[in-house]
Amino acid sequence: MRMLLTARFNTEASNHLVADGTMPKVIEGILEHLKPESAYFTAMEGERTCFIVFDMKESSQLPPIAEPFFQAGAKVAVRPVMNFEDLRTGLSQYPG
Repeated sequence: MRMLLTARFNTEASNHLVADGTMPKVIEGILEHLKPESAYFTAMEGERTCFIVFDMKESSQLPPIAEPFFQAGAKVAVRPVMNFEDLRTGLSQYPG
């Protein structure tokens, strides 16, 4: 299932990761593991934030996916998402 992971890094904690050069390694490791469809990085309400779209086959994958973000001091949200083709398919099954 296509999932959207949003991770918002605590600024103070992530400042240390940036300063010591760890942040790129953390992100690279996560991206290598997830092999995402897409990944975007921005600032949101003053915090470093990333949006990662990836495929999750079963819920037991969630702990190893989220843990590196938690270890880096991030708040994590994961939710299912659809692209337009998924939406079209879903709406075609709507009986109303």
